[in-house]
Amino acid sequence: MLKTILAGTALAASAFALGSCNQAGDSPPTTEVREAKTFPLTPAVIAMRWQLLNPDVNSFIFREIDKIFETRIVPHAGSVWDLPKGNAMAMPADTFGGGNYDYNQFAERTFTNAMLVIRDGKIVFEDYRNRMEEDTPHIAFSMSKTITSLLVGIAVDQGKVASLDDPATKYVPELKGTGYDGVTIRQILQMRSGVDYQERYDFGANPSFAGKLHEQAIVLNKMRFADGALETKRANQPGSTFNYSTLDTMVLGWILEKATGQPLESFTQSNLWGPLGAEADGFWMADGAPGTGRALNGMGFNARLRDFGRLGQLMLNNGMRGDTQVIPEGWMKEATAMLPTGAPAGQGFPGYGYQIWQIDDEPGAYAAVGLAGQFIYVSPATKTVIVKLSYYPPVPPANVDGEVIAYFKAIAHTSVK
Repeated sequence: MLKTILAGTALAASAFALGSCNQAGDSPPTTEVREAKTFPLTPAVIAMRWQLLNPDVNSFIFREIDKIFETRIVPHAGSVWDLPKGNAMAMPADTFGGGNYDYNQFAERTFTNAMLVIRDGKIVFEDYRNRMEEDTPHIAFSMSKTITSLLVGIAVDQGKVASLDDPATKYVPELKGTGYDGVTIRQILQMRSGVDYQERYDFGANPSFAGKLHEQAIVLNKMRFADGALETKRANQPGSTFNYSTLDTMVLGWILEKATGQPLESFTQSNLWGPLGAEADGFWMADGAPGTGRALNGMGFNARLRDFGRLGQLMLNNGMRGDTQVIPEGWMKEATAMLPTGAPAGQGFPGYGYQIWQIDDEPGAYAAVGLAGQFIYVSPATKTVIVKLSYYPPVPPANVDGEVIAYFKAIAHTSVK
């Protein structure tokens, strides 16, 4: 599972721990257009950025990212993928740990901002809480890593990335002599780069390496997060050891930009967000100085609840939107071939594919997972997609993920009348 260690007060925040419908019946695009703006970086803005995970206000901050951080817009385009309403699902009881809670109790116990259930391509449950509304964008955190995986698959299919077994240095020669020298794209996708990097966000007088990158790249916009790769060394033989690393995903984004010759937001828009039929613009958080930074593909995508649902439905459909193959054929099967993470039973998620998690024992199920309780859960066996947008505190209750995952399984096996 993702590990975030905060030093100092809880206010010192990190940003990490990541049936189909035919297009002929799709609805026209919405008129909402999100505008990218750059503002002066003042002390008040810096102070607000440090509040990202403040548990007193994070429910609201998670929906106001574009007002606090630099962003890169990903416009929606073309016809919207219609998600029709199905018969309403009567949500099951939450019986985790011997309890018996109804949905509202579950939602409050697990810090829910919004939740969506799609069955057989139809919305059967949709809920917005804490003044969140259907047109509100919400941060994905590390669900963004799964989006990166989809983009890598598209780049391979287009021949822009020749092979997953190519070394990272083929596309980013700057990585020669670093911990990523000799590491393949596949090994990075699997979080098995072997690079010496700890997913720890300690701040204060002696910040961790990840904490330094967060502060310098995201809070102060003085460097690109991916440039931290230039300082890395080797810890393990590439391919041998699972080590969850946001820096790995940032390197994938760097590879994508070099291989495609496009900013990541442009490649996302033309190859995923537009063809997906999103109902509204998405956006990436951005790092670095204005004009030189790039999309934070390891943790920074933002979108509406239903558009995250469309992503889940696209994955469930093996990359198909109606008759259009958006994600290359076979990519989802390959990306969800899980390798063990080595997590002890009951103390983490058991499997990891290409930036995609196995989070339970449900046959064939997989999930995009982000810090603070962001989930896109896909159950192919029951044709169910569940999206949960949340606001866990920096140190969440020990059993909250277990309760959420058990509830997902209960939902997947609840019939719709």
